[in-house]
Order: sequence, then C-alpha cells, then structure tokens
Amino acid sequence: MAGIRNVLILGAAGRDFHNFNTVYRGDPAFRVVAFTATQIPDIDGRTYPAELAGPGYPKGIPIYPQDEFGALIDRLGVHEVVFAYSDVTYPHVMHLAAEAMAHGADFRLLGPGGTMLKSSKPVVSICAVRTGCGKSQTTRRIVELLREKGLKLVVVRHPMPYGDLVAQKVQRFATREDLVRHQCTIEEIEEYEPHIDRGTIVYAGVDYEAILRQAELEADVVLWDGGNNDLPFFRPDLEVVVVDPLRPGHELAYFPGEANLRRAQVVVLNKIDSAAPQDIETVRSNTRKVNPNAIVIDAASPVTVDNPELVRGKRVLVVEDGPTLTHGEMKYGAGVVAARRLGAAEIVDPRPFLKGSLIDTFRKYPDIGAVLPAMGYGAEQMADLQATIDAADCDLVIIGTPIDLRRYVSFSKPAVRVDYQLQEIGQPTFVEVIDQFVAEHVRRR
Repeated sequence: MAGIRNVLILGAAGRDFHNFNTVYRGDPAFRVVAFTATQIPDIDGRTYPAELAGPGYPKGIPIYPQDEFGALIDRLGVHEVVFAYSDVTYPHVMHLAAEAMAHGADFRLLGPGGTMLKSSKPVVSICAVRTGCGKSQTTRRIVELLREKGLKLVVVRHPMPYGDLVAQKVQRFATREDLVRHQCTIEEIEEYEPHIDRGTIVYAGVDYEAILRQAELEADVVLWDGGNNDLPFFRPDLEVVVVDPLRPGHELAYFPGEANLRRAQVVVLNKIDSAAPQDIETVRSNTRKVNPNAIVIDAASPVTVDNPELVRGKRVLVVEDGPTLTHGEMKYGAGVVAARRLGAAEIVDPRPFLKGSLIDTFRKYPDIGAVLPAMGYGAEQMADLQATIDAADCDLVIIGTPIDLRRYVSFSKPAVRVDYQLQEIGQPTFVEVIDQFVAEHVRRR
C-alpha cells in the first residue's frame, strides 16, 4: 500500500462519477476513499457501487455530505481532494481549496484532456456559462437542422443519476414509457421529454464510456446536451456555448463556465429580446475579450402561452424551472416574462404557502423571490410541490417549466403553460454553422 494516494472527490452525482471512471478507476496509484455530495437533495448517504467502481473497490465507495469533507480528510488520510461539480463562483471553489489545504491535502481540478471521451462519430456539444442560459432550446434547434439533412441523431444528456446507480449505468429513452420505467424525477423528465416528443433518442446514466459506445451504434451524429455549466464529457467537433445577458459578468465569474466560453467555437448570445442593451454589450465585450475567434450568434427565446387570454387581470402563481432559480440564481424565468407581457394583475408570492421540503429550499436559497421552483428530485418533493400549489391563494398557475407539469402533478387550479424556442436574430445563424460542420465532419451514408 506504500505510495498509494488517497483521493476524496467532491461532487453532485455527475461530474464526480465521470472523473472517477475516466481517471481513477483501475489506476493502482490512487485509491478513492469517498465522494461527497451537494447541490442535489438526498444524494448523500449512498454508495458508489462495486459493480461500477471495479475490482479495486469490492465494497464500493461511500458518499458523504460535503459539509463533512474537512473531517473526512483527517479521518480517511486523504492526500488529494478533487473538485468535481459545476456552476459555482470562483470564491466558492477557492474556499474549499483553502479548507482542503488547511487539513494538509492537495486540491485538484481535472481538465478536459483526461476526462473527455473520444467518439467514433462526429460530436456537437451544447454547454453554457450558467444554469438556465438556454441550452435546451439551442440543442433542439441544432437537432432540427441536422435532421433536415437526413442524419440520425442521438442526444446524450449530462448525468442526473439520483436513484439506483447500478440500474442507471446506461439509460436509453425513446418513449414516455421509458421515463416511467426508469422512475425518472421531474428534473430528469424536464430534460428528456422535449427530445423524446420530437422523436429524438436520449441517453443518460452513470458510465459515459458505455453510454457513448452504445449511442454510437445508432447515430450519425452525437449531441452532448450539457448540464449546469459543466464541460462536455465527450470531445466535440463543434463546441457551442450559450451566454446570458440577464446575468452579465457571470460568464467570467463562475466555474467552469468561463472555461466553456474560452473553448467555444460558437457562442449563442441568448435572451437579447428581454435583456437591457448595456447588459448585452457587457456580455458581448467579455466574449470578444476571452474568445475573439468565436462565431457569435444573437438569439432570443420568445415565449408562447396556451390560452393566453386567461392571464390578463389574474392573480397568478408562477412555477419556474427549479435548478435555474436555485443554484442558477435567476430571479425569474419564462413564466414571469409571460405573466408580465400578458397583463397579469399580480404575481403571487408562494412563500406564505410553502409545504415540506420547499420550506428548506427557500431557506437554502433565500434570494429566489416571488416565484415557485418546480423542485422534483423525488416523490416527496413532488408531493410538496403539489401541496404548495394547492394552498396558494391565486386565480391561475403559469407553468414556466420545460415540460407540462400537469402530466405529473395534479392541479386544483386553472393553469396555462409557457413554451419557448430558440430564434436566431440577424446573421450569422445556425444554418451556416451546421452546413459547415456537416461538410467537414459528417461522412455521408
């Protein structure tokens, strides 16, 4: 055992497992003694199973809450702490580095060179500088253009393995029935269902080497649909990154979003229809400063509402995408935009009506404000979401989430749903970008 380095990986059930699988699994020079977990509720207290960890870990690898990590360094004799989650400020990362060093450990960030997997098929990655910039509608736009060229596409989604990790090693979603079979949470359904409804196969899971090899069997082009502001797990042939002028300056202040921005071949400057001109210029200037060679596509995400006539003059409860409001730190989303544009009389503050785990969510993220995040990481949170909506004193619910929540949560009140798609403004557009990508990288069948 002499010379083996004990490693502790700080994560959130995604990048942490991928870093282990690509860098540490099977390397006799290292022993990963534990993971920690944060950001996502109820993902600690589990074990990364032996079936996935490999022969060096017959008992698997325990997962502890991140707030224990200093004590874990001491108790487990940790030599090296690896930071492996995303969408956090630089001070957040460095405070953790300071704590690790105070306990005598090295602090490490793994870059793309050792963690990106090479595909036998062309890869397009869609990432962002923050959660909630508009990756999903950007991915759907690229899928649309590639499909027009007669190509077979598979989307691989950034991991969200919140359940049985062995069962979730490789997940394939082609129908809504697959969402039920895999016992998906609302957070997973929000990412997978819009693709499935458009006839696109989606893969996700835990072991992305196995996922990639299976996806390659049925794809001409693989699309990496990123999560948070993390780097791609696959080596892209076309790297698209979305920036957000509603949060100007964040593109240079959050990890690892700035790395995405500096790597991007194409930058999508989204939401220019709702951002202030000076904020648009700030993001444009920052983009030019760190990545002057990137193609910049101006874009909007205009909202549409089913039954918009129901909104005017009503007291509305707005339900928005959960991660965008929580660790994404957005004050509002598409639902609030729709409420304001359609003349709602009042946006009802959900905080007096919160139930169960949503009370804890607002305590952890006190700046959310007068909108309700659609927290749905498990059955308990889904029940608390429904109870909060039932209790709210409002005339109408506006659903601003990527899916129609009415299919998964019973509503006792009238509701309308907001939809949004990417719309390029001016030149260049994705048409030219995709034409060039196909000409350079796609082998015709």
